[in-house]
Amino acid sequence: MRIQEHPIIESYNKGKSITFFFDGKELTGYEGDSIAAALKAAGVMVHRYTAKQHKPRGIFCAIGRCTDCVMIVNGVPNVRTCVTPLEEGMKIQTQYGVEPKKEDRK
Repeated sequence: MRIQEHPIIESYNKGKSITFFFDGKELTGYEGDSIAAALKAAGVMVHRYTAKQHKPRGIFCAIGRCTDCVMIVNGVPNVRTCVTPLEEGMKIQTQYGVEPKKEDRK
């Protein structure tokens, strides 16, 4: 399930294994991958739910032009995960409108 090539992110050389957190679960990915690529490799396809109709969205364009892959990253909403590199210890949350799930808010 790992994305091998990307038109925006320069290198897809498999970097060192790193740990990140998705909705509170510890996952592993590779340094240099986009957040979206790491989530796809882990089987995560839904990144957000629309505000009004609560419809699921995920990777669509994969080049940072649309907003289907936006998520909350380290507390910041609307981060385009398809062009944002994964970093050690990142906290990534599914986005509901422009917020985390009600029970995830603190």
